[in-house]
Amino acid sequence: MARMHTRRKGQSGSKRPMRRESPAWIGLNKGEIERTVVDLAGQGNSTSRIGLILRDRYGVPDVTLSTGKKISQILKEKAVAPKVPEDIHNLIEKALKLQKHVAANPKDMHNQRSLKNTESKIRRLEKYYHRIGVLPKEWKYSLETAEMLIAR
Repeated sequence: MARMHTRRKGQSGSKRPMRRESPAWIGLNKGEIERTVVDLAGQGNSTSRIGLILRDRYGVPDVTLSTGKKISQILKEKAVAPKVPEDIHNLIEKALKLQKHVAANPKDMHNQRSLKNTESKIRRLEKYYHRIGVLPKEWKYSLETAEMLIAR
């Protein structure tokens, strides 16, 4: 399948081995992993960063296999989940950086196009999150209010 905003096709990536249960060599039990996830979220780490830290520092290859829940589910249960999902948050930050650049360099057509593409990705994700109920129906993205959305 071709990528949305380019004429190229995507690259295949490596896949993790198929597992149904947690490996026996993990040193942490389910409760310790959940406490570690909450502690790392309290330090300001995103969900993907938490997964990397658990893998690299604590030797937990897959939180879902070990606990039966995803990192975002654990954070929602403990009421420390972010208001905006991580993927849309990262795209909004990218759009803000591009907006500052385009304001300083108005003739940069390449980055103007990149800003439009990024905003279309945000709006597409917004529709998806409205549909599945992750974001409330009144949540709306606009470039003017994007900084306030990120600051919360």
